[in-house]
Amino acid sequence: MGRLGFSTMESARVWLLCVFGVLVLSAVLAEQEGENLSGLSTNPDKAIFAVRENATTCLMVEFAAKFLVPYDVLALNGIDLITEQASFTLPRNAEIEGKCGLTESEIHISWKNSAYILRIYFSKEFRDKGIEVWKISRIQFVYDTSETSHFINAYNPGKHTASTHRLSALVTPAGRSYLCTAQQTITLISSDHQKGVTFSMYDIQIQPFDIASDFMFSAPYKCITDQREHLEEILPLILGLLLGLIIVIILTIYHFHLKLTANQPQLPRDRSMYKNM
Repeated sequence: MGRLGFSTMESARVWLLCVFGVLVLSAVLAEQEGENLSGLSTNPDKAIFAVRENATTCLMVEFAAKFLVPYDVLALNGIDLITEQASFTLPRNAEIEGKCGLTESEIHISWKNSAYILRIYFSKEFRDKGIEVWKISRIQFVYDTSETSHFINAYNPGKHTASTHRLSALVTPAGRSYLCTAQQTITLISSDHQKGVTFSMYDIQIQPFDIASDFMFSAPYKCITDQREHLEEILPLILGLLLGLIIVIILTIYHFHLKLTANQPQLPRDRSMYKNM
């Protein structure tokens, strides 16, 4: 009887562990929900992608992106190889996957039946004086030169992977989104004979952590380039206002000077007139 009781308790414990495992697995699977919101953008070049966890947005990216990918083709002599450049943009109808975490997040964007896969990895860290920031820590781009819509007559076609090394891009204070209209260009090194793949983003808004409202970016942190361009735009206005203020001050001083001198007695300029005074 003792052995039978022990076996029953163990079976119950195993059953509870299985149920708990299923619940945990369901929660993990639930966090990998990607949504393509590009149809909300009026800009035909801009894509909007979101990753949601438990029906709440945990990562969102909005940008226009383009790629410049070098590849080899056979020269007309049939012997030498020459390098061509494939140029294309990120399509709005891409498929999305992603993962959200407290300090690590990522988004995977694929199109053309996974002939192209863009993976962007984000991380949080503490900087000087305990300031917490997030950044893009790594970018990986998989492309297939046998895909003929962009790679024409590619020599020895196949899949290649281009990646960054020791990347620290788009550094942004924690709890805020990164906002930048200017182009941001990052070079990836390809497995195809160490060729340099150029990945450019512009009209950007990104937030991989701490999104307070569903499908809504938090307060923006403008990139330095935009801040400089904004200063260049308003600088002529500031200088114009200062110049106008200086002119007003000069005219005011001159006006008061005229009033003061008008009330003073006028002395004769001809010395002979002093005799009659």
